[in-house]
Amino acid sequence: MRNRNLYILTAVVVLLSLALSACSQSSNQTVRIATDATWPPFEYVDEDSKEIIGFDIDLINAIAADQGIEIEIVPVEWDALLAGVSQCQYDAAISAITITAERAETMLFSDPYINAGQIVAITADNTAIQGPADLAGMVVGAQIGTTGAIEIENIDGAELKTYDTVDLAYLDLINGQIDAVVADYPTAVSFVGQSNGQLITVGEVFTDESYGVAVCNENAELLDQINAGLNAVMSEGLIPELEAEWLAVSE
Repeated sequence: MRNRNLYILTAVVVLLSLALSACSQSSNQTVRIATDATWPPFEYVDEDSKEIIGFDIDLINAIAADQGIEIEIVPVEWDALLAGVSQCQYDAAISAITITAERAETMLFSDPYINAGQIVAITADNTAIQGPADLAGMVVGAQIGTTGAIEIENIDGAELKTYDTVDLAYLDLINGQIDAVVADYPTAVSFVGQSNGQLITVGEVFTDESYGVAVCNENAELLDQINAGLNAVMSEGLIPELEAEWLAVSE
């Protein structure tokens, strides 16, 4: 009887050890973070290093470092990114994602980390458009599935032309194929700043929006970690540092 009890105790210890080992491995799994690397200065592929860099990439790396999370940045097209997070194909996504009530029905969102309302961009020689009120009768570009595209559809008389990536919209604008682009203010500032004076923004930011990290809706624990890390790095002043590095436009 004594030996039988010893065997049982040994078996229990082994099972507990295996369970603890499995938990440890689970907690150390790499977190897959999706991003659409076509939104400079938030995320884009550096021509020299071929690596994905930008405001969002620096931010999520800082959050991961604060929380001791190992992450993998996964490049994904925009539509597939939103669908992938909604279906938990990816653990999370950071990609200049505006927090909306509709998106929050299928995914979790972190606390907001930057304000990013919509603004109108036009060619510098265009005197007919001074803001969203002047877009009636105009062909206006935006990346498909973005809040910019949604806002254009809400403007009576404006004709929406969608693009797979926002840079194609700005290229068409420069080439005279469309009359304006509506996009997130920080991204618009970046494209305008790199246009050698060909593009300008007009009017004021006309929506109230914020970016957040999107998280699979089955992983509230990861959301808590991301929020904890985000609050920590924000309290250390990281957001102003990233704004100065990535969003400042040279005169």
